[in-house]
Order: sequence, then structure tokens, then C-alpha cells
Amino acid sequence: METASPTGTRNLARTKERINQALTEIRPFLEADGGDISLEEVTKDGIVRVRLHGACSTCSMVAMTMKAGVEEAIKRAAPEVVKVVAVV
Repeated sequence: METASPTGTRNLARTKERINQALTEIRPFLEADGGDISLEEVTKDGIVRVRLHGACSTCSMVAMTMKAGVEEAIKRAAPEVVKVVAVV
């Protein structure tokens, strides 16, 4: 039986769906600068790991892109997310 807790399998799947939707919405902005993003992992404790691709992976504005763009969009779509980190 699936649990109703924030860390339950069903809720984690819903969280991933909302995160992917947020990434779909911001993807055109990243693609306009020659980059892209992919969801790598969502942990049960609310940590999201994403990977930046193309020009976004080496851009000098990567910290601002992560904080003001990616993290904000993800947390707006999935308020249960605690932290968003970029993986290399």
C-alpha cells in the first residue's frame, strides 16, 4: 500500500511530473542560449538534481540561472522541494 506522506511513492511521482512540467516551461529560454536541462533525480527528502547541457553547462551565469530561473520555477511548481542542485 502506498503511503500518503510527502515521501510516498505516489507523491514522489507527482512531484517529478510537476518538476518536469516546470522544466518544459523554462526549456525554451535555455535553448535560446544554446543550452538545455534534464531532471536527474528527486530524492525522498526533497532534493532535486538537474543537469545543465550545452552552453548552459559552461556559462558564467550558471549560478544565477540555477537560482533565479531553474530553482524558482521548480519550487513554484513543487513547493515540497527543499533544494535544487546542478550535477556535473
